[in-house]
Amino acid sequence: MNKVYMNDEAFTKKGFLISTDQSLLDMDVIYNYLDKDSYWSKGVPFDRLERAVKNSLSFGVYHNKTQIGFARVITDTATFAYLADVFILPDYRRQGLSKWLVQTIMVHPDLQGLRRWSLATADAHGLYAQFGFSEITHPERWMQIYTPYKVED
Repeated sequence: MNKVYMNDEAFTKKGFLISTDQSLLDMDVIYNYLDKDSYWSKGVPFDRLERAVKNSLSFGVYHNKTQIGFARVITDTATFAYLADVFILPDYRRQGLSKWLVQTIMVHPDLQGLRRWSLATADAHGLYAQFGFSEITHPERWMQIYTPYKVED
């Protein structure tokens, strides 16, 4: 993995925090972003998202105790992890917070020694490449079932 070292203290001095404490998560912020602003989760039912977050290793990003970002990792903590639902709210972008978030995830103690990490992105290849992500080798080996959410007009 290519290491990108973001200085935790530089962010914490400015009132930022990343935590895996699920009791801090603001599900309304997470839901509103994923349902209305993301390209990958439009139409996700609130109860389904809530269950997904509960059953994932979830990372909240906060500024002065207000949630401003999020990511979750679907994992068995032994062999595989899928990074999903990564976002920083628009007003907080261009400060290095997404790099800090991905770095925090990649060094999390429960996620060390995994054989495979996976994610899907339409527009953040450069961010993830800094942490060792690359295009899937042997994509012909991968299969999927894709059932999009119904988006109401």
